[in-house]
Amino acid sequence: MKEPLVVFTDYLARKNLKMTPQRRLILEIFLKESGHHTSEDLYNIVKKSDKSIGQATVYRTLKLLCESGLAKEVNFGDGVTRYEQQYGFSHHDHIICEECGKAIAVVDDKIEQLQERLAAEHGFVLTGHEMYLYGICADCRKKDKKLKADTED
Repeated sequence: MKEPLVVFTDYLARKNLKMTPQRRLILEIFLKESGHHTSEDLYNIVKKSDKSIGQATVYRTLKLLCESGLAKEVNFGDGVTRYEQQYGFSHHDHIICEECGKAIAVVDDKIEQLQERLAAEHGFVLTGHEMYLYGICADCRKKDKKLKADTED
């Protein structure tokens, strides 16, 4: 498996684009940051290292990272596009807290097999899928219980 820097550099070369110092820095920071980040989140991290990099540069670089296969756009149903690392990571689904927005990547082989079986039963061969489960996380449920107890006093 090629290093992400090589994958991105090769992709840029195929598109007749250059690996600029700004793109390299954005790539390095993106690869260091785990989780699901908006372009604004990443911009706020990047500008701590280089104040000259604009938000549009971060956004355009994230789009290139997606096109190159290094990143993937995810949308948790709140209208906000987030980005996560894709290259070198296996497929996973997400559980999202509707109150705080925490998102957890999960994998369950039984669910994956069930999805394959369902697709086959309907004459489909899956080429991909995304599954998002929504609920309230344990931390938010604890906060709600505490808030209710405090207001009842």
